[in-house]
Amino acid sequence: MAKPKEKTPMCLVNELARFNSIQPQYKLLNESGPAHSKMFSVQLSLGEQTWESEGSSIKKAQQAVANKALTESTLPKPVQKPPKSNVNNNPGSITPTVELNGLAMKRGEPAIYRPLDPKPFPNYRANYNFRGMYNQRYHCPVPKIFYVQLTVGNNEFFGEGKTRQAARHNAAMKALQALQNEPIPEKSAQNGESGKEMDDDKDANKSEISLVFEIALKRNMPVSFEVIKESGPPHMKSFVTRVSVGEFSAEGEGNSKKLSKKRAATTVLQELKKLPPLPVVEKPKLFFKKRPKTIVKAGPEYGQGMNPISRLAQIQQAKKEKEPDYVLLSERGMPRRREFVMQVKVGNEVATGTGPNKKIAKKNAAEAMLLQLGYKASTSLQDQLDKTGENKGWSGPKTGYPEPTNNTPKGILHLSPDVYQEMEASRHKVISGTTLGYLSPKDMNQPSSSFFSISPTSNSSATIARELLMNGTSPTAEAIGLKGSSPTPPCSPVQPSKQLEYLARIQGFQV
Repeated sequence: MAKPKEKTPMCLVNELARFNSIQPQYKLLNESGPAHSKMFSVQLSLGEQTWESEGSSIKKAQQAVANKALTESTLPKPVQKPPKSNVNNNPGSITPTVELNGLAMKRGEPAIYRPLDPKPFPNYRANYNFRGMYNQRYHCPVPKIFYVQLTVGNNEFFGEGKTRQAARHNAAMKALQALQNEPIPEKSAQNGESGKEMDDDKDANKSEISLVFEIALKRNMPVSFEVIKESGPPHMKSFVTRVSVGEFSAEGEGNSKKLSKKRAATTVLQELKKLPPLPVVEKPKLFFKKRPKTIVKAGPEYGQGMNPISRLAQIQQAKKEKEPDYVLLSERGMPRRREFVMQVKVGNEVATGTGPNKKIAKKNAAEAMLLQLGYKASTSLQDQLDKTGENKGWSGPKTGYPEPTNNTPKGILHLSPDVYQEMEASRHKVISGTTLGYLSPKDMNQPSSSFFSISPTSNSSATIARELLMNGTSPTAEAIGLKGSSPTPPCSPVQPSKQLEYLARIQGFQV
């Protein structure tokens, strides 16, 4: 049993002061020291006697001065009460009833308590004289001793006490003394009986209608309930319900359909329980074949066309090896022209990759590692060059310009057909001085290849357009004009605002 909570010195001082009819007084005298380690001085007064003590907190100082007062005080001290002895003489905090329940559970025999209180006498007549009601209220006979009968298996014990719980404890103590030395009975001999009792306990929690349906389901028998008769006035009707279970049928009557149905099920259930038990059929064990793990063939050509990062991870998983470890080594370059260096480690192999962002650098490092491990490239060299050119040229959203062909010279601005038409018309106007001509809608519907045919004229036109947009003058146009029969006036410089306005009108955006 756990020790009772000991009283603190302050509590004992309060008891001492109460016993001597005086009031204890605690007074804070001083506090010193820095904020993180203060010391407090407290004074205690009991009558004419005073004590002082210190502590790291006010509470600790009070407890210390109270302890000092208890040892040095000359006041008469109260008599300490002896600790309460255990009524049941049972060591520990477990009561006899709880201990008996554990023992009965081990034995497989429930402990059942039945009260044996005396019943009132049959010839007793109640006094209906209300004048003496007050005296009857406070002087009615009350039994002073309670009796309890305890049954554990085939053994019976009787207990008595001032309360019903005390009587139960008394009976449990007698049962413990008698049963603790007896051997625990074997459960194997009563397996059949205990199984039936368990089934009966389970069935006791179910309704009669549910039991009828369960038995019918086990024996493949149809069940039907039908109200065959309804009689009586509206406020007191009587219903008769018939239940049919295979060859068995029964009827039940009640003042509600539910009650009549329940009574009919109770009647037919008695007949169903008389049927012989069903033979026990062992269900065959189902054996499930384990699905073989899909083995990924990590050949040199495995995963071509996949993302190199995913491809490398799948190859490592197929080999049942550790996944690749990526580490960012460095960042270099200007703020808008950053270059990242990523390193990948697979086992003892190490490879690096660079790119304008971490994603591309990681992808290039994975591709380098695949090539180092002997696998073929994930994408063709031409696709890599195209993607690299796109990434280096512009990192923002893609515009609607046609993609360059292999025959197009580097550094030329690629324009859509309508822009090319306007630039071609401007070139004719500047060089030859002819009027500005536009293509007809019929010509506009032609495919773009007709506008970008590979010829010297188209190349020179593109060069002139680029020079006009960038510088405002076109040396190429002047050279072509000098080669011609008639001299052409020199091209006047075009202001940047005019160039921007021209491009806005051609491309369809506002400035």
